[in-house]
Amino acid sequence: MGIVIKQSIRNTIITFLGFGIGAVNTLFMYPYFLGKEYFGITGYVLALANVLYPIMSFGIQNTLIKFFDENSKSDKELNSYITYMLLVPVFFIIPILVLFFFFYDTIALYESQENSVVYPFVWVIPIIAVFMGYFEIFYAWLRAHMKSVFGSFVKEVFVRILVSVLLFGVYFGYISPSDFIYSLVLVYGIALLLIVFYANKVRKIRLYFKTPKSSKAILRYTFFIILSGSIANMLLDIDKYMIKHYMNVENIAFYSVAIFIAMVISVPSRAMHQITYPITAKLINEGKWDELNALYKKSSITLQVVGGLLLIGILVNIKQLYLLLPPEYSQGLFVVFTIGLSKYFDLILGNNNAIIFNSKYYRAVLLLGLVLVVLIITLNLYFIPNYGLNGAAMATLISISLYSVAKLLFVVLKMKLYPFTSKTLVALAITGLSFGLFYYWEFSFHPIVNIILKSVLVSLLYVGLSYFLKISSDINYVINSFLKKLGLK
Repeated sequence: MGIVIKQSIRNTIITFLGFGIGAVNTLFMYPYFLGKEYFGITGYVLALANVLYPIMSFGIQNTLIKFFDENSKSDKELNSYITYMLLVPVFFIIPILVLFFFFYDTIALYESQENSVVYPFVWVIPIIAVFMGYFEIFYAWLRAHMKSVFGSFVKEVFVRILVSVLLFGVYFGYISPSDFIYSLVLVYGIALLLIVFYANKVRKIRLYFKTPKSSKAILRYTFFIILSGSIANMLLDIDKYMIKHYMNVENIAFYSVAIFIAMVISVPSRAMHQITYPITAKLINEGKWDELNALYKKSSITLQVVGGLLLIGILVNIKQLYLLLPPEYSQGLFVVFTIGLSKYFDLILGNNNAIIFNSKYYRAVLLLGLVLVVLIITLNLYFIPNYGLNGAAMATLISISLYSVAKLLFVVLKMKLYPFTSKTLVALAITGLSFGLFYYWEFSFHPIVNIILKSVLVSLLYVGLSYFLKISSDINYVINSFLKKLGLK
């Protein structure tokens, strides 16, 4: 677990730093510099690009990791493999872009029929999706080599820094809000170039045009994973897309702020996933089920403890946080609670996704996902017109929860792997206790002072109890190492 802890800590620090920059962008610069209308358009563009990029990359980022070990026995094999991984999406991307080019007016008119302001920006979406897709492929190359930190930095920090620079450009009048949205193409293009450069530095990529020996298995796996990846992204972003069809585009801005706040809970999972995914694939390929079960349990309880602290920190401070934003953004309060709970539940499943995607049962995820895509679209069609933003959040909560339960049951029943222990219940009790003690406790200070004070008190209680009760051996190891460096242990 040493490499998991080490790189997970680095990835977590980087991801938190990125979310810190993202918080400044999302909570202050977007609303005040860009305005709610263009903020809404930005949310729509990036949400749809996020839904499309697994299709543009043809799911290769997951395939690359799964078949990496068996195709890396020699330089020629590996070069043939990465060449194949890079070329397969091209045969999918070109027809889509050609179709988009010739039927742009029809597509753009359809997308802008409820909100005409989005018409000039529709072309940006597939370009960003292509850049995102190939970024993930090269990022997977780094993760397969157990070098995930730089990719995390570019994805979580560097992109947000560039966005901050552009937002300042809008504020000082150097670029217009429209220019800002067009410039997102440049942001994701630069990120792709950086990851290509570093991936080539880690291990020289030489194109070798020979079909890998496992090409049929690769394509078969990729076909299912591309759909599964698209489904996972769709569950997160389809609501933003559908909001545009029922409400003014500015409502996406209000929803995006709430989603961003709730998504902070998933930071530890995103960080740990970068390194546990290739390790999970390796353990499954080698048939080391006991080690995999141990990793499953450790990842679950560690993510539950860290994610629980973030969940409580957000929920007990959310009212004060919304006092710092324009009043109309407060309609996202219920969304934060709803999406926060769904992400927390998903978090405690540990490396569940990595286990299924790298097992022989990966096709089952597709079947589950297809049912749930139909479900979330159906729920959104009912909930958004009747309940607005809260309805979109409820549809997401129901869909993600059912999807998570289905995946959990599948791993437990089919693979006999169990993520939960008695400590899972203790961690839940600590989370519930912390929420009950601090949610209704308000100070009469400035909101920022309130947030800092409550966060410190909640952290001391939550971390203290978790450490004393030895909930997670990994977390206790990190705390003890830190205390030793301070000379306190």
